Parts: sequence; C-alpha cells; structure tokens
Amino acid sequence: MLLDVLVSLAFADCITNLANKIIEPQSPSSRAPPAMSMTTPASTTSAIVANTASASHVLKIDGYSRTKGLATGVHLRSCSFAVGGHSWHIAYLPNGDCLERADYISIFLVLDDAPPVAGPVLAQFTMSLLDRGGKPVPSHAKTISMTQFAGPGASWGFTSFIKRDTLEKSRNLLKDDCFSVRCDVSVVTEFRAEDAASAAAAAAAPSFVAVPPSNLPRHLGDLLASGQGADVRFRVDGEDFAAHRCVLAVRSPVFGAELFGAMKEGREAHLVVIDDMRADVFRNLLHFLYTDALPPSGRQEEEEALMAQHLLVAADRYGMERLKLICEEALCRHIDVGTLATTLALAEQHRCQGLKNACVKFLKAPGALNAVMATDGFDHLAVSCPGLIKELMSKLAAR
Repeated sequence: MLLDVLVSLAFADCITNLANKIIEPQSPSSRAPPAMSMTTPASTTSAIVANTASASHVLKIDGYSRTKGLATGVHLRSCSFAVGGHSWHIAYLPNGDCLERADYISIFLVLDDAPPVAGPVLAQFTMSLLDRGGKPVPSHAKTISMTQFAGPGASWGFTSFIKRDTLEKSRNLLKDDCFSVRCDVSVVTEFRAEDAASAAAAAAAPSFVAVPPSNLPRHLGDLLASGQGADVRFRVDGEDFAAHRCVLAVRSPVFGAELFGAMKEGREAHLVVIDDMRADVFRNLLHFLYTDALPPSGRQEEEEALMAQHLLVAADRYGMERLKLICEEALCRHIDVGTLATTLALAEQHRCQGLKNACVKFLKAPGALNAVMATDGFDHLAVSCPGLIKELMSKLAAR
C-alpha cells in the first residue's frame, strides 16, 4: 500500500516537471541566434587644391594732361611684369576704348606670353586707384574674379574705370598732373588632388619660403640678346642674327635637320641665309624659340594681325606647332570683311581647321557674305582656290 502511494507521488512529480518544461517560455538567448555585429564601412576624402601665385604692379601716369591728347581707342602700356610664370602688362587708354566711353579712362590687364601648357591662363585681379599716400582707395577699386586669358594678347579690364572729370576734380587722386593705379594679380599655377588630411595639414602649416616662378625663359632670352656662345648666324632681309644651334635644334625639328642633319650638307656651318622672310618676323620667331613666348608687340591691331600671319607661315615651315596654334588663335580674333579672304586662304594652305571654322562662322552673320564677295581678296581667292570656294558655299548652304 505504501509502495503504491510512493509510486503515485513520483509519477505526479514527473508529470508536473514535464508540463512546466512545455509551458515555460524559452529565454531569448536560448531561441535566437546571436545578433550580427555591424561594421562601419571605410570612408576616405580628398580635395582639389589650386596653387596660386600673387603679385602687384603699380603704374604711375606722370603727365596725365599730355596723355589726354591721344585719340580714343589708343592705349599706352606699362612695363611687363611677371606673375605665376607669365608676363603681363597694363594697358591705359586715357580717352576710353570707344567713342561711347570717350569721357572715361579705360584700363586692362593684358597677357603678354602664351601658357606653358595647352589651355588658358586662369587669373583674377583688382585695379585700384592710389591716393597721395600710395594706398588703394576702396571706392575706386574694381575686381574681375577668376577668369580665363586665352593666349598672348588676351585682356580683361574696365572700359569705364573712372570718369576723367571725377579724376581731375579729386584732390586725393591727382597730384602734380600724376596719378597711380595698382594691379593686384593672382594666377592659378596648378591644380592637384590630395587627401583631405594632407590638405588640412598643408593649409595649417606656415609658409616660410616663397618659391618664385621659373626664370628660365628670361635667362634664355638674355642669352639670345647677348649672343654669348653663339655658333651660327642667320642673314634675313639684310640683317644678321646670332643664335645657338643646340637651342634651335631642340625647339624645331626642321632647324635640327638643317643645322645637324643631312640638310646641313652644302652650306656654311656658321652662316644661314633666309631670303623669303622679313627681319622683324625672324626676330620674333627667335624670341619664341628661346623663351616660349612672343615679345610685347606695341603694334596697332592691323599690324598685329599681319605679324600673326607671317609668324604662322614661319611656324609651319619650321615645325613649331605650338607657335602655329598661338598665331591661329590670334587670327581668329582679327577676322573682318577686309581680311577674311586672305585669312581663309592662309588657313587652307597651312591646314588650320580652327581658323577655317572661325571664317565660316563670320560669314554666317547677316550681310557678311555679300560684303566679303565684293572685295578684291575674294576674287583672288576664287581664282586661286576654287575647291575652297566650293567647300565654303556648301557649308554656308547647310546653315
């Protein structure tokens, strides 16, 4: 009897324990897999940094009243100055750049030389009138933000910089018939990419050394001017020029062949005669060979266009592609009714597609074609280049 009671109690306990195990909920740790750990993805940053070079140049107009005798549109230029590896000058027009602004002084910043690499020069500048103490006058300061100078002769500035009456009535600006303008220029010399940490560290680090732009072109220009060590002479249009064969050869493949290669045979080693070129054109050609820039011209617009034509021919002759493109770009800015036929013939003869396209664009303007066809130059072009005329008319018909 007692045994039966003990067995019943043991069985009841077993049933109770089993029921508790079935009914009791499981803890989260016992029924769910461990949560996955989330790792933050790697992230990096970088920065595009523009290196700039800055400088200022002060132009003093000494004898202001005498400059007023110049015609409207005529400019006087400052001496050249270097900023960011390029040569610049200030153009001062005492009677404005055109009749509409003849009562104003116009002033421009002009790029003298060409960029050392393909592409425009990026610069910003401020023109400021200076008071008697030589300090800028904020009310007479004008700024052009970062802009592109396309090539030699490219300019930006202010056509209505200050009215002459305003200048003449100001006791703080004009003294003893003199006044001064300061030009502050900043030129982008390089764009580079670097990680943000390096860029921040570089920005925070003090600059103890200012590295000037390269003066190699100036030194080579001085070498050309002095003639020191020259080992070849050129006779052009009755004028002699001393030069260095190694410089010419490394800059022009044609000069290299003429002075060192097979074309050297049969000519004197020390004298080269060039019969079909003007002396001033060859002088500019030599200057470019040594400095990679054209000298400041100081010419009127028509003379500049004519020089660009001659230099383009010379550049093509001596395999100087960069100079050829500089001249081509300059001629694109000097197209008018009187010059178009000559310019178009030049572009065809020397394979200047960009210049041809600029001529076609000019002719698409209303009335331009009829005006050009009435010139003697177009008649000559029709006789000498009939295929070009046919191509031209086809392009104009498609407009």
